[in-house]
Order: sequence, then C-alpha cells, then structure tokens
Amino acid sequence: MKEEGKTVKSVPASPSRRRTLRLIAAYGTLAVMSQRARAGPATVQRRPIPRGGELLPIVGLGTWQTFDVGPNAPERATLKEVLKLLVALGGSVIDSSAMYGDAERVVGDLTAELGLREKLFFATKVWTSGRDAGIRQMAQSFKLMRTARMDLMQVHNLLDLGTHGKTLREWKAAGKIRYLGITHYHSGAYGELERLLRTREYDFVQFNYSMAEREAEARLLPLCAETGTAVLINRPFAHASLFGKVKGKELPAWAAEFDCKSWAQFFLKYLLAHPAVTCAIPGTRRVEHLKDNMQAGLGRLPDAAMRRRMVEYLERL
Repeated sequence: MKEEGKTVKSVPASPSRRRTLRLIAAYGTLAVMSQRARAGPATVQRRPIPRGGELLPIVGLGTWQTFDVGPNAPERATLKEVLKLLVALGGSVIDSSAMYGDAERVVGDLTAELGLREKLFFATKVWTSGRDAGIRQMAQSFKLMRTARMDLMQVHNLLDLGTHGKTLREWKAAGKIRYLGITHYHSGAYGELERLLRTREYDFVQFNYSMAEREAEARLLPLCAETGTAVLINRPFAHASLFGKVKGKELPAWAAEFDCKSWAQFFLKYLLAHPAVTCAIPGTRRVEHLKDNMQAGLGRLPDAAMRRRMVEYLERL
C-alpha cells in the first residue's frame, strides 16, 4: 500500500494478534445477538458448535453429585422436574461421567420416562485405563443412558487419552458418537490442554472457568476460538465459593443493564459473554436453581467493558 507518496509493505498480523482481533469481532457479534434475544421468545440463547454449526443452548446441566441417587431415592421426583424444566426453557445439554456414581443411570431412566431423548444433547466421559476396559465402560454408559448413539464422548481428565482417543475416532467414523472431546478441572492441566487443542483432533474441550478462576482467559479460551473447538464450562461457581463471597450482599443496580436478576446469573453471564464459550454446565438437583441458572441464558449479556466492571466489583467485596 502507499502512504504519503511512498510504498509501505503490509506486515501480516501475528497469530496472537489475529486471535485477539477475532475475539473482539466475536464480542461485537455477541452484543448484537444479545440485543436481538431481548426481544425474542423466553428461551435460552444458542451458540454454534464451531465444527459443523449445530446450535447448542448456552446453559446446560451438570450431574456430578446432584444426580447420584439410588433407584428408590425420593430425589428422583425432583430430578425429573428439573429435566422437564430444562427442556421447557430451551436447554438440551446434559453432562455426566462413568465416575459420577449412578448419575448416568438416573439420566437414562428419567429421560426415558419423560420421552425426552431426542430433545437432549447427551455428553458423558470415559474414565479408566486400557482399550478393552474403556470400551466396556463406554458401552455401559450407552446402556445406562439408554441411547444408541452418544452426542459427545469425552476422555475424563485426559486419563489414557492415547488409547481412548484412537477408539473414539473409530467410533465417530462409525457413527456411534457424534463428537469427541477432552476434559479437565483445574488450571494445572491447561498447558497440556493447549498442546492437545493445537492438534485439532478434538471437537470439544471441557474445563473449569469462573469469576474466581479466570486463568483460562489468558491463552486457553483464545486458543479454543482459534482452533474452532467447542467449549463446555465446569465449576462455573467455583464449587459454590462465589456464593460465599457475596453472601448478604445486594446485587449492584447496574446488573440490570445486562438483564441480570441474581448472583447466579451474574456469575454465569460473565462466562457466557466470552465468545469462545459454547455452553456452561452448572449442576443442580433443585428446580428453583435450574430455573435461575437458565435465566442467565436469556436477554442481554455483558460486553467486554462491563465484564471488567463485574470483576472489579467482585474483587472489592
């Protein structure tokens, strides 16, 4: 290009700069989508899975501890209502694992009773070592969750990833699973997750991210956007520690600027506003908590400036 009568060579943007520019553009797109959602029906916003474009609701449901109940437990009646409400409010993602006790069985039993399987996006995980053990465990997950095909199968905490990854790629090619992914739950694993994501072999990654644990913002989330990897967020409330921090404190009046009516929505909307996040999966067995969580996916989401204000406010408490 020319500048004041002289020729200037174009300098290609660095990968980190391109990544930043993409995220800035994505924030702008989210702001527009958020404003449109305000005038639309009261169902949770959806965001595309980068590889394929399938839309997923941005708030889902985790099952660790909350769905680990016995076959005759009275909690099953409440969990049934939770699943009904999840779908009624536009949700679909249910995340479980072979290591979550009876959670897979409860999900399978209740969704079969409700006839909701076709409206749900089932995600679970393999958590064992060895090819044959992995195949047996995953086959059991299919049986417990009463499904012929799993929407997403993940390798839990990267355990024996080399072995299970090969099996899952074969299963995906055969149509037994739709997507494959990897998971972890603490920032000490981010370096390994980053290395793996650069291979572009995984459709999804799941990790911890909350207003109390924001380390993923530095490199991991931008890398997910760069590699086109869908992101599930676990521990969105940092094991409920965020609620302890705001106990007895009133929500700031300016939270209404992004349609926020509770602390749970405050914490979730902060995460959901990041353009690399596909879906957050807070766990609950209470109908009122599920409804509150799902409300975070309605209406406006905070822009980048508002997210900084949210962090500053929380840090002052």
